[in-house]
Amino acid sequence: MERTLISQVSQNINKEILIKGRVINLRKMGGISFALIQDYSGVIQTVWEKEKEIKMGDAVEVKGSARQDERAKGGYEIVGSEIKVLAASIEEYPFDLSKNILNLQLTTLLDNRTLSLRHPSVQAIFKLYNILLQGYERVMRQEGFSEIKTPKLLGAASEGGANFFKVQYYDKSAYLAQSPQLYKQIMVGALERVFEIGSVFRAEPSFTTRHLSEYISLDAEMGFIAGWHDVTAMLTKILREVFGLLAREGAEYLKLHNAEISQVPEEIPHLKLAEMKKIIAKKYKYNVSEDTDIDPEGERLASQYAKEEFNSDFIFLTHYPWAHRPFYTMPDPENSQDTYGFDLIFKGVELVTGSQRIHLYKQLVDNMKKKGVKPAGLEFYLEVFKFAMPPHGGWAIGSERLIQQVLGLKNVKEAVLFPRDVKRLSP
Repeated sequence: MERTLISQVSQNINKEILIKGRVINLRKMGGISFALIQDYSGVIQTVWEKEKEIKMGDAVEVKGSARQDERAKGGYEIVGSEIKVLAASIEEYPFDLSKNILNLQLTTLLDNRTLSLRHPSVQAIFKLYNILLQGYERVMRQEGFSEIKTPKLLGAASEGGANFFKVQYYDKSAYLAQSPQLYKQIMVGALERVFEIGSVFRAEPSFTTRHLSEYISLDAEMGFIAGWHDVTAMLTKILREVFGLLAREGAEYLKLHNAEISQVPEEIPHLKLAEMKKIIAKKYKYNVSEDTDIDPEGERLASQYAKEEFNSDFIFLTHYPWAHRPFYTMPDPENSQDTYGFDLIFKGVELVTGSQRIHLYKQLVDNMKKKGVKPAGLEFYLEVFKFAMPPHGGWAIGSERLIQQVLGLKNVKEAVLFPRDVKRLSP
């Protein structure tokens, strides 16, 4: 007998079928036994007149008759006739798979990650994440962006600073890519519009709910722009499509976490960072430290203002200070202390960083000198600017942060299959 997926049971009412999956719940009621079985397509209740020799977590195949029953999970169940254990659990699970939500400490959740990923509520996170990745790729292609894959082993740190991982590369040193920035800019000169979904690495000694040492960035770069507004307009269009897809195709996963998708406005509010800092100080009596562009509390209050003033969960903060932006960021010609750099804040957390880039060779070299960035190791990057690079700009979206904020997860590490941070390198 061929396997029937659990999602196909409704199409086989009153038929004898075979399903395969994992036992995630067992219970008895009035002499009847119930086993909840899960496969990659869904979950269904199986009913047995006699107790079966199976345990929580066993991988099984079940033969039985499919029937409709409104009392059952999903409205359907299988009256079992045969069950075969394909692989038995030889130890007790460290937590209860039958609970709707795993109420575990983060350390316990991640130490047991290979098993916690089997829980439906945890799987829902990554089912939704799958829709995000699929949606971003689909929408970017629709807008004429070509997907690229850039190297992650570099001869020089892509973003400069100290937050890089240095590794031994044969007889020399290399650096793990902090972003695909240099290469996606180069590719604007070849393909004009490019995007990448890939790993980036940040050696940040941070113990926060929002930082990771390795994460998946949704990057893009586009050429022949009239200005930075073209970049934020395209990003808004992309996010509207992606969030719409998450709402439509991820409804069951959102429901498991009691989450709702935010509406992305046709025009996300824009406000200069300096103006927002003044508003935060005046309206909320909070002063952002002068040592930073904006801090987490400032981002939270900026989002609060966006919600109160514009009824938006999103707000672009623009014209970030020159001192706090990388060497390739276009300075504001009207104010040399500012740049055409921006962040998109979503529900109190920085979700996207982007900017218009410097596209003129001399201006780029001069800006590097002012910031003390040495050209050694960056010659390949600088070379293309000698051969007419068009005005361009782009962005980088923290994919795990997006899922964290959409689902209301307490820590971004919950949105990572196997997170890496200051202390965690396993599993």
